[in-house]
Amino acid sequence: MDFRVIIPARYASRRLPGKPLLDIAGKPMLQHVHERAMESGASHVVIATDDERISDAAKGFGAEVVMTSSEHHSGTDRLAEAVSLLGCKADEIIVNLQGDEPLMPPAIITQVARDLHEHADASVATLCTSIHTAEDVSNPNVVKVVFSKKGYALYFSRAPIAWEREHFRLSSFRPSGHHIHYRHIGLYAYRANFLGRYVTWPVCDIEEMEVLEQLRVLWNDEKIHVSEAAAIPPPGVDTEEERVRVERLIKEFRHPS
Repeated sequence: MDFRVIIPARYASRRLPGKPLLDIAGKPMLQHVHERAMESGASHVVIATDDERISDAAKGFGAEVVMTSSEHHSGTDRLAEAVSLLGCKADEIIVNLQGDEPLMPPAIITQVARDLHEHADASVATLCTSIHTAEDVSNPNVVKVVFSKKGYALYFSRAPIAWEREHFRLSSFRPSGHHIHYRHIGLYAYRANFLGRYVTWPVCDIEEMEVLEQLRVLWNDEKIHVSEAAAIPPPGVDTEEERVRVERLIKEFRHPS
């Protein structure tokens, strides 16, 4: 199974300007992300950006770069342009690895690509992990997913789904012993020709309400296959506090006590 990893990276960030180039343990964050992609067994790893500073830094650590438009509203839009510029074959599997995930386990990058390869009727594959606390179920920053018995996504939401009727009030909510609550992990594999279709679709109402791009896929009757991740990825980097935490984890991994 061959697959390609594309890492969308933009310089602008409301919380952390220049985020892909932030130093983490002596390397720009983007380099750590690129290393995780290279360790996944991908046949090709590319960084897609619109900024020369990111391009120069990426080439400096040996990465391949494709320059894309600065007008994109999302990483998926940037990914679609990169696929077109690279001349990817229609059925090629493309993994979208976010440029702020320096600790993404390479094994699940491979897993999501293999999952799409094994489900020919799906246009997209993604991953999830079980939720065990009421805090995570009720947290709108933890995206939940409900899927069918064959593993196809039914819905994604920031709301606590599936909802246990007997525990209607969040103040008394407790997840049940059997795992019915799953957190969505924002790692995707796409078929290249699907991306060309996706960017032609207008934003749908539920996507706009939830601020979740993947709902546009379901709205347009395309299938997303969901598997439970073989490893749980640590959080990405959106704040300076998270950057410091990730740096500490990397240093601890290099020099265990």
